[in-house]
Amino acid sequence: MYNPRHAKIRNRAQPSGRRQTQTRRAASHLAEVVRSDPQIQWVESFVTADKIYCIYMAPDEVTVRQHAQQGGFPANHVAEVKSRIDPTTAE
Repeated sequence: MYNPRHAKIRNRAQPSGRRQTQTRRAASHLAEVVRSDPQIQWVESFVTADKIYCIYMAPDEVTVRQHAQQGGFPANHVAEVKSRIDPTTAE
């Protein structure tokens, strides 16, 4: 089954210790979600000075927002990733 990627953007990155706690909580929550609903998979996250960009494999925005709400962490913006570019896609 194909699951499109969605990017969840969280404004205002948390202090390092709090971010680690949220990451552990998110991973723990996601493990529970995957056992009951294997539609969502956390791929990776990117941390900047003021935002955290989390990439998920999920069928839709609603699934990503439900995961964030159930896990107790913000999802300020969710967008579907339409394409990917990297050195292997360049011609």
